[in-house]
Amino acid sequence: MAENAPTHSFITADVEIVGTVTSNSAIRIDGKLEGELICENDVAIGKTAEIKGNLSVNSISVAGTVNGNINAKDKIDLKSTAKLLGDIKAKRLSVEDGVTFVGRSEVNPTGAQAAPAPVQRERF
Repeated sequence: MAENAPTHSFITADVEIVGTVTSNSAIRIDGKLEGELICENDVAIGKTAEIKGNLSVNSISVAGTVNGNINAKDKIDLKSTAKLLGDIKAKRLSVEDGVTFVGRSEVNPTGAQAAPAPVQRERF
C-alpha cells in the first residue's frame, strides 16, 4: 500500500458495536452502532445501518437510520432512504425526496453566529 493512500474503515452489516467509535480516516457503516461516532473525515451511513447515538463528523451521507444528533463541520447529505430522529448542524445540507427527518436543523454556510432576533416592544 502506498504511504499516502487514503485509508477507509468499514463496519459491515453483520457487525454490532456498543461504545464510542473514533476515527481519523473515512468510515462507512452498514452495521449497528449504539454509541457516539467521532470522525475527522467523511462518513457514509449505508441503507442497512442503525445508529443510536450522536455523530460528530467532517461530512456525512446518510441512507440508513440514525437516532441521535449529527454535527458536521461541512455537509450533511440525507438520501431518500434515510430516517433521522435528532437535530442536525452543518454548513451545507442536501435532502432527497422521501427522507424521514424529525428534529431541528441549523444550516449556516458562513459559520457566522446568527444575530439575535429583534426585541418587540409593546406600545402603550
